[in-house]
Amino acid sequence: MMRSVATDIIVPRFRTLAAHEIADKGAGEIVTSADHDSEAALRDGLARFDPGTRIVGEEACEAEPGLLDDIGSGRVWLIDPLDGTANFAAGREPFGMMIALVEDGVPIAGWMLDPVSGRLCAAVRGEGATIDNAPVRVQPQDRPLPVASLGTQFMDVERRTAVHAAVETAFVLEAIPRCAAESYPRLVLGRNDVALFQRILPWDHAPGALFLTEAGGVATHWDGAPYRVGSPSTGILLANSGKAYDRLRNALPLSLLPTVSHQD
Repeated sequence: MMRSVATDIIVPRFRTLAAHEIADKGAGEIVTSADHDSEAALRDGLARFDPGTRIVGEEACEAEPGLLDDIGSGRVWLIDPLDGTANFAAGREPFGMMIALVEDGVPIAGWMLDPVSGRLCAAVRGEGATIDNAPVRVQPQDRPLPVASLGTQFMDVERRTAVHAAVETAFVLEAIPRCAAESYPRLVLGRNDVALFQRILPWDHAPGALFLTEAGGVATHWDGAPYRVGSPSTGILLANSGKAYDRLRNALPLSLLPTVSHQD
């Protein structure tokens, strides 16, 4: 289903969007016709596949924020129809599509598709992670300093500067790709060793956190609690090994992190 939606809706509009197909969502966010049409197609496909199960998509929540109420309860399909929309609208990669199945806040299955390359990252809770159907495990690299990618764009300038300065004492910093569907594969495949995000909208992280942990990595909230959709805990810390995770926790005092994680 994801591949057909990518082929029919996403890829044909890459670098061909007209001005009227791009709209401002506010707070520096944009949305395109491809986001809306992809979500509708994915929602309809999931409804046919699993009738009766709640489906929550990013664009539906933009129109009706109450859809996020009790997101950590029951069985829910989460849809990010076009992750990395700003990249997509600017005619550059990466961007992706993400779907997760969550039960009582716990991700139990997830998929992340790169529409251009066709790479499909998937995971099922307790059954491991795959890329294009081949099992995959985290691949930590042996290098002088591990690499960190920090999603701090929603922090105020003073705090963001302090966080980056602290992490830079123990890591090389690499800019985030502004696409969670790319951030998580980078962790598993060894390009990045750790990552941090303040905003943890459920469709952005449920499939990736499952993919990372099923591949042998670590995903927690800032307070160390396991990642969970709808958790009252804030932020998310990610690492491709326990060693890298501990190095990040030691380099980054929790007092530097804001108490708001931008979950809405």
